[in-house]
Amino acid sequence: MGILNVTPDSFSDGGQVKGVKGAVKHACTMVQQGADIIDVGGQSTRPGATRLTTDEEVQRVVPVIRSDRLFEGHCRADHQQILG
Repeated sequence: MGILNVTPDSFSDGGQVKGVKGAVKHACTMVQQGADIIDVGGQSTRPGATRLTTDEEVQRVVPVIRSDRLFEGHCRADHQQILG
């Protein structure tokens, strides 16, 4: 299982994943490393983080989940084929 944080202020990775393209690339890396499931999170759990509304969290998470690039390329080793 891979954890994909799509929050700009992530507690665990410091918001390293930028945008849908970056999120898909990171998800593909996790799949290539053996992840069977990707947990996409849009709410920061760092101390003092502001709670998002449901709409705000959906705006962060759904574009990554719906990304055609993630599924069409089946996360091939060459990210350029996916992210082109």
